[in-house]
Amino acid sequence: MSCWTMLFPALLGIGIVFLGVPLILKAARVVNLPSRVRDFHHGHGPPVPRLGGLVLMAAYLGIELFRVIYHRGDGAATTGSWVVAASSSAMFGLGFWDDLKPLGAKRKLAGQVVIAAAVCLLGIGIERFRIPFTDTIIGLGGWGIVITVSWLVGMTNLINLMDGVDGLAGGICLMLMALLAYVGHQSGSFELLASGMAGALLAFLWFNFPPARIYLGDGGAYFLGFQIGLLAILSSHKGTVFAALVAPLFVLALPILDMTLAIIRRGLRGLPIFRPDRKHIHHRLLAMGLSRRRAVLSLYAVTLIFLAMGFAAFASRGQLVPLLLGLAILVVLICAGKLRFSREWFAVGRIVGNSLGMRREVHYTLALTRWLVLEGNRCVSVQELWSNLVFAAQRLGFNYISLTLADGQRVWEQTNKCELCHSVRHELQGGRFGILELKAPVCTSDDTDPAPERSWSSACERPLCPCVSEEKAFGIISDLLAEGWAKAAMKWNAGEQTPLRFDRTVTRQRDHLQDCVPPDSLTRVPSAERKPANPPLEGAAQ
Repeated sequence: MSCWTMLFPALLGIGIVFLGVPLILKAARVVNLPSRVRDFHHGHGPPVPRLGGLVLMAAYLGIELFRVIYHRGDGAATTGSWVVAASSSAMFGLGFWDDLKPLGAKRKLAGQVVIAAAVCLLGIGIERFRIPFTDTIIGLGGWGIVITVSWLVGMTNLINLMDGVDGLAGGICLMLMALLAYVGHQSGSFELLASGMAGALLAFLWFNFPPARIYLGDGGAYFLGFQIGLLAILSSHKGTVFAALVAPLFVLALPILDMTLAIIRRGLRGLPIFRPDRKHIHHRLLAMGLSRRRAVLSLYAVTLIFLAMGFAAFASRGQLVPLLLGLAILVVLICAGKLRFSREWFAVGRIVGNSLGMRREVHYTLALTRWLVLEGNRCVSVQELWSNLVFAAQRLGFNYISLTLADGQRVWEQTNKCELCHSVRHELQGGRFGILELKAPVCTSDDTDPAPERSWSSACERPLCPCVSEEKAFGIISDLLAEGWAKAAMKWNAGEQTPLRFDRTVTRQRDHLQDCVPPDSLTRVPSAERKPANPPLEGAAQ
């Protein structure tokens, strides 16, 4: 197949995207198509349509139609096409559903596993494996299904993980599709599809590069990640071509490292593995003062180095993989030094000790925030929900909490003997759920004291310790509390888009109170006539 033939689907993909994105943006403005406000840990500003997956799906269908027409009569070239189309569409549908209405990490993971397992049952998977640098091929049997499902689910989530800053996931997927087009051209498998998707992604970056006018959304990220994993398998002759599976992993070196560090970081601190945070590589670059564009371009530059390694790994049929792995490790260490990761890596014992010591407080915080979220469905007024927030903050060791809503501000403060305080300010859902400010005392204890917790408690006269006096603990616990308030406010607001107000009340059916509370007491009444739902806590100021 000539290069000119591969160029046409790329141009087709570019054309469909350039025509489709403006139509989607116009439709989003006219009929208010979904642009779900980002979750607590996402740093985007105003809502932007998360519908990029729709236009990429349209581009895929156009490219696939051309590919089927081009290979008409060639059954070998179209083998598995309908499986790729059906499974990719299913994965896109799962992600797009989450864009419209959050499904939760466990449900999404279960859906991904089901789709990947269905692909195996339909005949696409890693069935055999050639031992590197030998001609020995071994059958994987049942393990082939496990490896295939892990590969597809891992690829899907890796691409979704990268979608944390404008243009990053799209740019890396463009590089991967270019690599797969080359691999497919050499192996005679789906090269037209990979070439066409590379063109579609090139056009999509015109709209997705910072500042983005449209996002991939989970639908687009799932679709791309799953399809990349699927095309890698199809180009590897069911796993016998070692280099075809290894080459994409070089391009994904940074996301793989990022995800590994995230899992270790959350596991050590007792946080849920799937909980997002602001500790990813792109967040580090932004914290160093780089603009979004410079951060993305920096990651592009590093990924281009790994892309060259991927091309070399496949071109050498895997013979250069050991040398390339050594070079990749060197590049990673250099990048880690620039991001100040390496200092932490050489202090593993201290990091593990500090993290394990924090687990108890994190677990306690998670329990309190889960209770606070449940209270969002039970409280009859925002004022009552605020009282519960103050209770949680007090139990966690904060000495100051301020919440500003559309109709005013509430403040709770407790005096302490510490002059310095940690402080943080969260603008929740663009201010719709309020502006939350938290403070906690900065307290130190003598490092020579064999019981630092006891000396800290004695110095600050607080019964709960350890608490949020340590900087990292303060950052994690304050984030969890702010996230808990945002979720509780969302439940209390019952999906309404209006800003939260302290004077709002709702009707709640509390069956267990029907015998002792008159029904009229739970009806909507003006806030000025209501008595406080809870007695004021010690030190509260309103």
